[in-house]
Amino acid sequence: MAVITLCGSTKFKPQFREVEAALTLQGHIVLSVGFFEQSDGIEITKAQEGMLKELHFHKIDMSEEIFVIDVNGYIGESTRAEIEYANRHGKQVRYYSKAQLE
Repeated sequence: MAVITLCGSTKFKPQFREVEAALTLQGHIVLSVGFFEQSDGIEITKAQEGMLKELHFHKIDMSEEIFVIDVNGYIGESTRAEIEYANRHGKQVRYYSKAQLE
């Protein structure tokens, strides 16, 4: 059992849900985004965006690894920063594009 944080663009809601279910069924504790502002068309302020970014870094701190939702290899600026943060803090990094989910 591992604690895993999902990282990636919030436009990939179906893939987040797919990975969340698969990893949970494998017995892992999965931390994800609070909501999908891009997929669901939710407007947030710059202040909220900064706060959400900090919350996600705290989730990474709590995790043993991150799982990057990189549909078609897409990794945006925020996700790239999360990967770099995870690497600096010794977290394992796995990628949706390379995973075999069951």
